Amino acid sequence: MADRIVSGMRPTGKLHFGHYLGVIQNWVELQYKYESFFFAADWHALTTKYDKTETLKNDVRDVIIDWLACGIDPKVSTIYVQSLVPEIAELNIYLGMITPQNWVERDPCLKDMAKILRTKEGAGSQINYGLMGYPVLMSADIMMFNSTYIPVGIDQVAHIEITRDIARRFNNIYKTDFFNEPKPLLNNCSLICGLDGNKMGKSFQNDIKISDTDEVTAKKVMTAITDRSRMRKDDPGHPDECEVAFKYWQIFAAQDEVQTVRCECEKGLRGCADCKRMLGKVINEKFAPIREKRKYYEEHPQEVDKIIKEGSEKAREEAQKVIKEVRNIIKMY
Repeated sequence: MADRIVSGMRPTGKLHFGHYLGVIQNWVELQYKYESFFFAADWHALTTKYDKTETLKNDVRDVIIDWLACGIDPKVSTIYVQSLVPEIAELNIYLGMITPQNWVERDPCLKDMAKILRTKEGAGSQINYGLMGYPVLMSADIMMFNSTYIPVGIDQVAHIEITRDIARRFNNIYKTDFFNEPKPLLNNCSLICGLDGNKMGKSFQNDIKISDTDEVTAKKVMTAITDRSRMRKDDPGHPDECEVAFKYWQIFAAQDEVQTVRCECEKGLRGCADCKRMLGKVINEKFAPIREKRKYYEEHPQEVDKIIKEGSEKAREEAQKVIKEVRNIIKMY
């Protein structure tokens, strides 16, 4: 069997530049190197949005449209929706039976998700049963396709340790070597801060979405934090102290253009407002093909639904092979 990767996203709405640079751009490259499974994690979304499901279907479609627009190819990768592969839930039950409680409680993934819930409901809120089981369900997602590698950023490596531990424990208990202990596949993607200099996020209202229009993008870029010490446009600037705008230049522009920006800024030949107007144009030019492709899929929702249906059916076929072997190993009736 070829080396496999599995990765997913919680469908919480249209994706932003942070998702593109930190995750999707990497997936696009990896899909041609590994047998790839990418899923919209709608069950995971319920752990914190169980009472806000009216937009869930549209959110799933929006996430997948963003993937397609950015270059995830359904002819190369398997694109599916988590809840359309019920075998994941069955595997989750079996893995839950062998996972010690303290493994779950100390898992950094659970702690991160608990923070999201408490931000939403208040510091004194209780963790629901589904959220408590999040690390095991995450492990079931990965082990369902016996993944070889998991693409992650350096800050997420600890999140997959519990999956490796559970896979090892399963193999030890049932005297088998069936499950791989998936290894992290580190990406070298650029990280991008939000317009205010903090982590980019929809809830912080500091993001630029992949789906934003040129006008909206240009307007948002004009709010980006620059060099706070610069008082007038002809004052010498300090690009390395420019908190957001120059960082965006370094991510989205060619190296020679970045050097021009640096030189003109340091000599006071380019004011911050003019700099951000030019930056908005550079960003819009870079994302023009992606946004054009996205518009096509928005106008052809039946094609997106077909991709989801066929991908989920393909994923389920693979999952059925794995769950059949798991049932045999455990000696289920």
